[in-house]
Amino acid sequence: MRRQMKLAFAAALSLCLGATSVASAADLAIKARPMVAPIMYNWQGCYLGANAGGAFSRMDTYRVTQDVVGAAPVPLPATYGRENDSGFIGGGQAGCDFMAGKDLVFGVQGMFDFGSVNGKHSLTDFPTFSETNSLKSVLTATGRIGYLFTPQLLGYGKMGVAFMRNSNSVYQPSGALSESAAFTLPGMVAGGGLEYMFAPHWSVFVDYSYMWIEDMSGQHFVAPPALIPPGETLNVKPVVQTALVGINYKFNWDGPVVAKY
Repeated sequence: MRRQMKLAFAAALSLCLGATSVASAADLAIKARPMVAPIMYNWQGCYLGANAGGAFSRMDTYRVTQDVVGAAPVPLPATYGRENDSGFIGGGQAGCDFMAGKDLVFGVQGMFDFGSVNGKHSLTDFPTFSETNSLKSVLTATGRIGYLFTPQLLGYGKMGVAFMRNSNSVYQPSGALSESAAFTLPGMVAGGGLEYMFAPHWSVFVDYSYMWIEDMSGQHFVAPPALIPPGETLNVKPVVQTALVGINYKFNWDGPVVAKY
């Protein structure tokens, strides 16, 4: 009887020790599982990218003086009217961003876009004549400030200076060229957008910009040779709006900076 009890006790002890060893091994296996490193989203650094979208151009034109052969220009005010155009525009951008705390991003950006946003209208005071306007390019240099809604999503506003390149022409009733001028006007730009970092070095964005000049700009339009009058001075005032989508590649210049939430 005692011998059978000893055998039963030994068997039970062996079973308990075996179960303990299995549990310990399981604990070790769980503890040994590798930790998955979180994806790092670093907004601090410089970037290059490309963009494309639409541009909307408005140009107001007024005649101030008309040239006279061998004499000073003669004041001759007239309203030439407003041209509203829209078209495709595209180009690229470059900039640098700096993080302040966990959710503020400051930066500077330069953006260049070109296209051919064209239109034509009849002159208000001379309906048989017509005028064309063509927006050739826009260049902006802005400061940006943004807020990280999540580690990947940045909302931003921007403001700075803009340079708008235009080409204008006035045509006679017959369709022959009467006068023309090409000019680049400096102005202001304000806007904003959203940028989403979908990979550690890559982001996509949507961007809106509004560009304008404060006052009328006097531009001298020149007529073809031997045409009378030889030219006029016209006051022009453009407004340009752009709506763009684009992509950026970011070059991080320091170690990982992670916005933690």
